[in-house]
Amino acid sequence: MIYFFSNIFLALVWALAGGQISLSNLGIGFLLGYAVLWFSKPLLGPTGYFRRLPVALRFVVFFFWQLVLSNLRVAYDVITPPLYMRPGIVAVPLDAKTDQEITLLANLITLTPGTLSLNLSEDRSTLYVHAMFVDSPDSVRDSIKNGFERRLLELMR
Repeated sequence: MIYFFSNIFLALVWALAGGQISLSNLGIGFLLGYAVLWFSKPLLGPTGYFRRLPVALRFVVFFFWQLVLSNLRVAYDVITPPLYMRPGIVAVPLDAKTDQEITLLANLITLTPGTLSLNLSEDRSTLYVHAMFVDSPDSVRDSIKNGFERRLLELMR
């Protein structure tokens, strides 16, 4: 975590040295700070920062892509006369074990339009999800397992 804050600090230093704090200056500063930290990693010791940052960026891009797709699907269903939704409740077996992993997964599912986390089983091995478009329970289960959960666990572990 210290590397991330160091990277942000270097981005701010870059923007301040340029005399203008803008999103583009901060982005360039962040990339340059990342390069500086990467080249200095033999001096600073081992860290997982250089593995986790690309994973986190891919996760953010994936989440926003899913957000856009689900918004478009729900909006299309709302504005067209025939309703294409087939709501249902799907039981999703979890590989996530910690409270933090389960909570983040449930919140990411709930933040995506058309899906809502309903309940967690007593043994914390199954999450019940309500989805607007359940063509097949297996497809919904697979999209959550191989989409959100796999990427979240890759980021968290």
